Amino acid sequence: MSELTLNNGVTIPQLGLGVFQVPPEDTQRIVEDAFEAGYRHIDTAAGYRNEAGVGAAIAATGIPREEIFVTTKLRNGEQGRAQEAFQNSRKALGLEFVDLYLIHWPVPSQGLYVQAWKEMERLYENNQIRAIGVSNFLAEHLDHLLESAEIVPAVNQIELHPSYQQAPLAAKCRERGIGVEAYSPLGQGGDLNGNAVTAIANAHNATTAQVVLAWHLATGNIVIPKSVDPGRMRENFAAASLKLTDDELSAITALESGARIGSDPAVAAFTQL
Repeated sequence: MSELTLNNGVTIPQLGLGVFQVPPEDTQRIVEDAFEAGYRHIDTAAGYRNEAGVGAAIAATGIPREEIFVTTKLRNGEQGRAQEAFQNSRKALGLEFVDLYLIHWPVPSQGLYVQAWKEMERLYENNQIRAIGVSNFLAEHLDHLLESAEIVPAVNQIELHPSYQQAPLAAKCRERGIGVEAYSPLGQGGDLNGNAVTAIANAHNATTAQVVLAWHLATGNIVIPKSVDPGRMRENFAAASLKLTDDELSAITALESGARIGSDPAVAAFTQL
């Protein structure tokens, strides 16, 4: 699996497995299946309530810890106590350090994400986190954060798929050296049924999911599709070897429709507690 180098020199596998909405009781098995399929990048969050299952899978595998990249995230309702929240996540995972820690949502109505970032900077400086970043940050949130940040976020994890590409935001991130990570990369399945994607899949004897994931990888996105099926995991992982032509990439890019699926970060204010 290809790796990308973040702005602090840490490398991240470009294709990982997301465990959003994976039940806690199933998480260990599913993550172990992912490791067996070749994945070395797992994305979880305190708000998903399945960090312990991820940690159990890591403990059960014989894969060296340094070969596994683990992301977790700060819950919205804990932005005022980021250091304590991080330690709780780290303990739930059973890890000495976390590879990437993200502010899950800006929740601008709280006015706390800059404070949270300052606490995360201290954790990073103490080598408890290899890289720190944000998630769901819009341009205005990034601008406000960067006014006082000592460390530029390594990643901004955002909703991004062919029908909702957030191109200006992605370009802004890249200009600032911030990696773009796509969640809901398949549009929760909604981007797999169009004529363009289907035709490209038929031309390559590939699945439509592989085509969309190959588009993400060629674009330079870090991508974390979710699957609980071992066969589908392997199919998704194989997207790394699928090379699309420039015309095929352009055909997928042309699917932009501005259709957001998830919450709007400008107003989202749920606590995740």
